Amino acid sequence: MTQELWTEVDRYITDLLVPTDHVLDATLEASNAAGLPPHNVSPNQGKLLMLLALIHKARTILEIGTLGGYSTIWLARALPTDGRLITLESNPQHAEVAKNNIAQAGLAHLVEVRVGRAIDTLPKLATEGYNRFDLIFIDADKASNPDYLAWSLKLSGRGTLIIADNVVRNGYVIEDDSNDPSVQGIRQFNKMLAMEPRVSATAIQTVGNKGYDGLAIAVVTSDD
Repeated sequence: MTQELWTEVDRYITDLLVPTDHVLDATLEASNAAGLPPHNVSPNQGKLLMLLALIHKARTILEIGTLGGYSTIWLARALPTDGRLITLESNPQHAEVAKNNIAQAGLAHLVEVRVGRAIDTLPKLATEGYNRFDLIFIDADKASNPDYLAWSLKLSGRGTLIIADNVVRNGYVIEDDSNDPSVQGIRQFNKMLAMEPRVSATAIQTVGNKGYDGLAIAVVTSDD
């Protein structure tokens, strides 16, 4: 099994089940032109996020980590006409690119991009009365994932779906003595999920054109 094979299979799945989408293609092109890092989810992963939001009938979504808005657009497409998605981005340049991409996708009326470190903007959501998002997608700096999970739980209620990307880290997640802050952040995040009585969670390994990684999926089973 090689990266080349993973990529070919991803291409096969994408060509078959995720048809060419000029809006999403333009989003990636604008992000690349602006020099944003290529850390977007893949097309089939983006569609998975949209399908999960549709299955869950999400009306309110919180995204931690916007980048160029690629995953934001996928998620927002699952919302009803009166839905709401708030996405948090620490980098002002990335946020500006994302706002433009979201507007070009015709979704600006559903999406609010908030600029600032998520660890600073998350408490503000709580003070504004956002205490139960239907779905939360975590895809920002991995060292801070434990903090993001703690705040996600505060902004959740029974039934909230929490999804986190990049929880396998090319397999390095099993190294308890790793010096990589991202690996240690994910390890602590995974341990918190395992010990949290209010959630039921699992994680799956993924391979594809983004390499070897994984997703964590959790549902909040209790309000207390």
